[in-house]
Amino acid sequence: MTQSNRVQGGLINRDKTINFTFDGKRYQGFEGDTLASALLANNVRLMGRSFKYHRPRGPLTAGSEEPNAIVELREGARQEPNTRATTAELFDGLTAKSQNRWPSLAFDAMAINDRLSNFFAAGFYYKTFMWPAAFWEKVYEPIIRKAAGLGSLSLKSDPDSYDKGFLHCDLLVVGAGPSGLMAALTAARAGAQVIVADEDFMLGGRLNSESLTVGDQTGHAWAQSTAAELATMPNVRIMPRTTVIGAFDHGIYGAVERIADHLPTPPEGKPRQILWRIYSKQTILATGAIERPIAFEQNDRPGIMLASALRSYVNRWAAAPAKRVAVFTNNDDGHRTATDLHAKGIKIAAVIDSRPDAPTSTDYEVLRGAQIKDTMGRLGLTFVKVAQADGSQRTIECGALGVSGGWNPNVHLASHQRGRPTWNAEIAAFVPGDTLPHGMHPAGCAAGLFSTHATLKSGVDMAEAALSALGHKVIRPGLPETEDAPVRITPFWHVEGAKRAWLDQQNDVTAKDVKLAHQENFQSVEHLKRYTTLGMATDQGKTSNMGGLAIMAELAGKAIPQVGTTIFRPPYTPTAIGAFAGRSRDEDFRPVRKTPSHTWAEEQGAVFVEVGMWLRAQWFPKAGETHWRQSVDREVLQTRKSVGICDVTTLGKIDVQGTDAATFLNKIYCNPFAKVPVGKVRYGLMLREDGIAMDDGTAARMAEDHFVVTTTTANAVGVYRHMEFVRQCLFPDLDVQLISTTEAWAQYSVAGPNARKLLQKVVDPEHDISNEAFPYMACGDISVSGVRARLFRISFSGELAYEIAVPTRYGDALIRKLVEAGEEFDAVVYGTEALGVMRIEKGHAAGNELNGTTTALNLGMARMVNKKKDSIGSTLSERDGLNTDDALKLVGLKPVDAANPVPAGAHLMTKSDPVDASHDQGYVTSACFSPNLGHHIAIGYLKRGDARMGEVIRLVSPLTGVDHDVEVVSAHFIDPEGDRLRV
Repeated sequence: MTQSNRVQGGLINRDKTINFTFDGKRYQGFEGDTLASALLANNVRLMGRSFKYHRPRGPLTAGSEEPNAIVELREGARQEPNTRATTAELFDGLTAKSQNRWPSLAFDAMAINDRLSNFFAAGFYYKTFMWPAAFWEKVYEPIIRKAAGLGSLSLKSDPDSYDKGFLHCDLLVVGAGPSGLMAALTAARAGAQVIVADEDFMLGGRLNSESLTVGDQTGHAWAQSTAAELATMPNVRIMPRTTVIGAFDHGIYGAVERIADHLPTPPEGKPRQILWRIYSKQTILATGAIERPIAFEQNDRPGIMLASALRSYVNRWAAAPAKRVAVFTNNDDGHRTATDLHAKGIKIAAVIDSRPDAPTSTDYEVLRGAQIKDTMGRLGLTFVKVAQADGSQRTIECGALGVSGGWNPNVHLASHQRGRPTWNAEIAAFVPGDTLPHGMHPAGCAAGLFSTHATLKSGVDMAEAALSALGHKVIRPGLPETEDAPVRITPFWHVEGAKRAWLDQQNDVTAKDVKLAHQENFQSVEHLKRYTTLGMATDQGKTSNMGGLAIMAELAGKAIPQVGTTIFRPPYTPTAIGAFAGRSRDEDFRPVRKTPSHTWAEEQGAVFVEVGMWLRAQWFPKAGETHWRQSVDREVLQTRKSVGICDVTTLGKIDVQGTDAATFLNKIYCNPFAKVPVGKVRYGLMLREDGIAMDDGTAARMAEDHFVVTTTTANAVGVYRHMEFVRQCLFPDLDVQLISTTEAWAQYSVAGPNARKLLQKVVDPEHDISNEAFPYMACGDISVSGVRARLFRISFSGELAYEIAVPTRYGDALIRKLVEAGEEFDAVVYGTEALGVMRIEKGHAAGNELNGTTTALNLGMARMVNKKKDSIGSTLSERDGLNTDDALKLVGLKPVDAANPVPAGAHLMTKSDPVDASHDQGYVTSACFSPNLGHHIAIGYLKRGDARMGEVIRLVSPLTGVDHDVEVVSAHFIDPEGDRLRV
């Protein structure tokens, strides 16, 4: 409770004390603290355990690049695993727990892995789990699953909400450090629409962590005054707590704004996070740079952190990790840390500088040309062992060690479109390359410019360049006076001879692992990454990649740029899945789509089922019916006896228009469409590029340049996307346009012997729909009570049938009108179950048959694949493997004993063969009870099925205990000649 490691100053609000707990123990911090800074102020250095070896770890950094201090926050349904303590803002009542340890953080039984590290060297999983094969399922997999993961989930529904939004701007500034603020100010004064996004809750970047002055103000004060000016401008949107997680095509960026992560619960009616899609014309990449560590023996103990992080904790949060601190550096920046800490009254034990010409100091001891050889301290640093320039050894007592190996520009967003960074020898680091996302301009430290003056000037320069591209006139603001020191660095990546020098501290990758990868010829940077898991932790190698690349370059005898570097992918930092989902969860996971007849169906007591995100009526129970089969059988029998009505609005409907519409459909469908007459409908089969059947449907030619294409309900979206791909990418020169009209038209099937009579009472009399004037497969524009409509004479049930469509707003009125007109014929409204029964009775293929593995040959439609024209999939459908003599063919199946069912999913076996996969003859795809035939029927696939009509075959389903005989028959159980369709 004493916060014994607090020092003077800082940017925290000492007037507001905050209570929190960590691993069940109560602590206090101040407003403005992060969890990490508050724990350090309370002399808590141990905050986590590493993934593989469960080694004790404390924070390495003070930002989102943190690999070690990863904790669970909150409790109950709001429990949040894998959160960086370095970025988690403190709030009153915060509950935090360490993770990846048992039974406690101080004593972790899984630390035995560290003793067994020789068995877990790089690539051990590739070697160990290959043999013996029988061990995988019963030994290896259970152990891996038990050990996998870091944090834990509450398994309760998240009570918070998430949202999505869209923003547009002339200039997006990513990062609100000195270069970002200067760029935003320049652009804002020029009148541009500006968005400034920064992941921190306090704008200013490194200026908040330094003792620098900008003009006549402290760096922090300058940043706050600049941010305040920007906040007054109506053309500027400032977004703190917002991480730009990805750079996408056409200047689009993804950004996650944490609205309420710093609060116990979100305000009423507010989301916890918002995922923004930002459309920017130009972008300033002002993401700064990340300090890199130096690898040496046991360099992962709690208390060892980046020198810049030490400055941040002391200058910004007034939290010293220890009373006595040492610094290990290869550049002048390490000395800045020592100077700042000394000014705060912290004892500097020594500055160990690997450069023989390092600067000296009168405030602390500088060991020139020295290196750290080892460290001591079980759960936290106590001593470092130093090899001095004269070869002598020295042990130095310290509770914290700041390490500075130079700085890496934060190039992640610049690489999200496969742009590779380039090497800058002056700063010994990679900078953004020439291939950048559209309109991106790297500025400041992100461009490799490390002095404060250079970053400010770069912000102005890049803003001017970005706005010039947009035609804005820029008046350059004056630059305040500030430091402009050159970069002085002598690259030094690791201490030679170290056995356990840690590179990737989250994944426990050492310099020795990199050497082993090189020895085993995994020398490509991509192979190195995957073989050792270097850079594959949740920080994406932000603090580890460069050290690994440098060691691999030394081993290969190459320069670092010759070895190359991996590139990065979104998201920039780990992102909650809830943010990607937004409101699409629970009942809003998918939109509830209701058919135009839904209200009427509810009034009839219909039972609904979700089909392709639509709620469709399954059946319409009547008084006295106690089982769903009774309702379905009645609907089927009455439709085939007289007339039935079914809402088929859910079928995909796509308008295809243009002078090349017929040519386009001729490419899409495997059967010919170029010469379909106006006023006619043609059934079509669509193949994927690999020759597999994708979907079937119809195309009605309403005019020379206008077709209406229908698809199955489930495939409506997929088919539309496929058609758009073909239009835009494969045949962009065709004059054709597509638009989905599925929800624009209400459509009803009217089927049965009295279908025409019913429609003649509904369709306006000026339209002749007699058999002679409107024959089978006809289509045309009609009207119903003066309302424009469309009529198609097509059948899915095998009866005389039509589909009538009106604009959706008239859909409810039309179903009521059809039912009223049908009373004379005892018409029935039927649901999806009856529709399915009738299509199986007729042998029509549907989703169960078009399952992504079947071809036109399997469906009995091989002759539809026209050989005289080119169409998508037609060539690959002729592959030998898809046209074998024993290919599966669609057949009908009926039980020898009429009392037996024929369940879908059952397999077909020759009666004399054993029941095993090698003797499998086929399988049942769709099954039902046929009230017209009085027994169960099914359709399915059977090897050489078309040549085996009349054969009695064995049907088995071992999982459900089914085993009986069925007869192979035609898939067309009802009206196989199709006479009913044409009357």
